[in-house]
Amino acid sequence: SFHLSSGYTSVGQKRYVFHWNRSKFPNPAALAKGFIENGVRLCANVKPCLLRDHPFFAEAAASGLLIADENGEPSWVQFWDGVGAYLDFTNHRTVEWWKARLKETLLDYGIAAIWNDNNEFEIWNDKALACGFGQPLPARECMPLQGLSMMRASRDAQKEHAPDKRPFLISRSGGVGLHRYVQTWSGDNSGGWETLKYNLKMGLGLALSGVSNAGHDIGGFSGPAPDPELFVRWVQFGVFLPRFSIHSWHADGTVNEPWMHSQVTPFIRDLIKFRYRLIPYLYDLLWRYHRDYEPVTRPTFYEFPDDPACWGENDEMMVGRSLLVAPVVEPGVVDRQVYLPSGARWYDFWSGEAFEGGQFITRAAPWARPVLLARESCAIPVNVASQTFLSRADRRGFLIFPPVGRGAFAAENFEDDGESEAYRTGGYGGWRIAVESDYKSISARVGRYGAFAGNSDANIIFPENESREISISAW
Repeated sequence: SFHLSSGYTSVGQKRYVFHWNRSKFPNPAALAKGFIENGVRLCANVKPCLLRDHPFFAEAAASGLLIADENGEPSWVQFWDGVGAYLDFTNHRTVEWWKARLKETLLDYGIAAIWNDNNEFEIWNDKALACGFGQPLPARECMPLQGLSMMRASRDAQKEHAPDKRPFLISRSGGVGLHRYVQTWSGDNSGGWETLKYNLKMGLGLALSGVSNAGHDIGGFSGPAPDPELFVRWVQFGVFLPRFSIHSWHADGTVNEPWMHSQVTPFIRDLIKFRYRLIPYLYDLLWRYHRDYEPVTRPTFYEFPDDPACWGENDEMMVGRSLLVAPVVEPGVVDRQVYLPSGARWYDFWSGEAFEGGQFITRAAPWARPVLLARESCAIPVNVASQTFLSRADRRGFLIFPPVGRGAFAAENFEDDGESEAYRTGGYGGWRIAVESDYKSISARVGRYGAFAGNSDANIIFPENESREISISAW
């Protein structure tokens, strides 16, 4: 996706939601169509505040759609280099008005998704009132509810516009329950190594709190632009998160972009390709998050609660139950010490070398790839097809990290069409894998299950240094 920021509504430094700047974008429908034909879907930024010179402001004020002061007049706030008033999403008429504007100014033009932004509802007037769904209440007491109602209205607009399509939305803010409607991120973070370090912890805290479909602005949204080393390390971390977005606003006019430092662009390109290779694994984790409430990313103590070392301070994380990621969060690092939780054996993802759990090991930490380990007895679904921007091929592969000696395990991988709501009524399927091993041989059975007719062939990949005899059969 390509995030169409609020500049499409800009006049000077101001932003007028739902009002296209026709001098910049004379034909929004043609714009969206051109992007779609080239494999890009647009996600439009929308904001819940109308400036008082907004073309729709008089209509909204006359209809009572705005948060009001004690006299029934719009409660004024400073917003995007102007003065305006927030829409009141505890008012049913506001919700219906919002949905209609989304459909007629964005979705009908071919915009694919909605980015709910600046929706903290920073209301400082203690006497401001919200409709309260028919029971007026102080506006400052329902600010999280405003954001939640806004994103739900945006979701409903997408469902009404395309009932058979799965909606996709983003929101910068919201209260308890936002995970039901949107993907989110940690907000306008600042550049710097310390931010990379605390974003790791913040993301794990969000995931444990039920918000797994999340990420961070890679490289930092504001503050100093990242130098090449910091940028590479941030991308190495970010490629494992459900939301991966390189997004920024720097006062000096610099922009965080994949090619911002030519000397590391090859590393960034390969890391992004690696993320695309992992999409089947991340997609499966999001399904488990939806179905079973399992966090996508998780602290090591979540998987290994009986290992006291996992409860100590560390900068590692699990991605699902199978991958242990050790981000580099300090400058000048060439080797990374990693603690391997006890209760499992571990493989170096890149070399295939196996290690016992319950110990620290040191791994090389080059800029070209992240420090990554795989848990023994797992099958990581990957996309092994060659891909380009205009050719989104998909062929399933499974990276098998078998028992080091005698053992057995089974795994499943979820698949569906990725677009429709058919999964709600059984329109999904996937793969089943069963592996048995001893010290001389490994046998694997692989087959499909379910109603979704995906690819019938798969590549089965073992560590390069695996020397045991391998047999593979259909399930």
